[in-house]
Amino acid sequence: MITLRPSKERGHANHGWLDSYHSFSFANYYDRAHMGYRNLRVINEDWIAPSRGFGTHGHENMEIITYLLDGKLQHKDNTGGEEIIHEGEVQRMSAGTGIMHSEFNPDDDQQSHLLQIWIKPNQRGVAPGYEQKMFRVEEKRNELNLLAAPGAPGDALNIHADAKLFAAKLDAGKSVEYTLEQGRGAWIQIARGAVTLNGQAMAQGDGASVEEESTLEIIATEDAEVLVFDLGE
Repeated sequence: MITLRPSKERGHANHGWLDSYHSFSFANYYDRAHMGYRNLRVINEDWIAPSRGFGTHGHENMEIITYLLDGKLQHKDNTGGEEIIHEGEVQRMSAGTGIMHSEFNPDDDQQSHLLQIWIKPNQRGVAPGYEQKMFRVEEKRNELNLLAAPGAPGDALNIHADAKLFAAKLDAGKSVEYTLEQGRGAWIQIARGAVTLNGQAMAQGDGASVEEESTLEIIATEDAEVLVFDLGE
C-alpha cells in the first residue's frame, strides 16, 4: 500500500529568512494525521536566506540528518564540531544526552536549500556526536547509494536508529528497485524532478509511505533526485 503525501499539502512557514515546508507536524504546524511515519519524525524542506540561520539551540535523543541540495551550511556545536557542509555532503548529528548547535548560511548571495530529517533513536542517552561525508554524484547516479545506517556499513554515516537512508540521482527514463523486508516500512521523498513509484506519479516535494509492498520500483519521468528510507518502528 502506497499513501501519498503531496507537496502542496505539507505545512508551510515563511519567516522571511527561512522558508520551510513540513511533511510532518513541526513547530507551529500541527496535524494529528501527520505526526511522522514509523520512527521517521521530521522531514523539513528549508530555504535559508544568505547570511542567516538557526541560532544556538538544543536537542536530546534524536538522530538528525541534513541533506544539502544547494548552497552551503555552517555547523557549530558545543562538542567542538565546526564544519561547512557543501552541496552533495550529508551531515549526521546524534543529539543523545544533549547537544547545543547552530546552523548558518555563510554565503552572502546564495540561499541554502536542504532537507532536515529527524529519526527517533533506538538507543537513548548515547554520547552526542557529529559527522559529515561527501557522497559524489557518480555514487548516486542511477543507483541507490546508502547514506546512513546503524553501524555505518561501507561509507555510510552511523545512526543510532532502526533505519537506513538511501539516495539516487536518476536520469530521465532510468529506474532503481529496492526490496523491502517483511515487517518494514519505507518512506520515499522526491527532492527534485519527478518519478513513478510502483506506477504512482510523484513530483518534487512529494512524499509517500509504503507498507506491505515487497518491491519498490522507482522510474524517473524526468531527471530526479530521490531519498528512500527503510524504517523499523
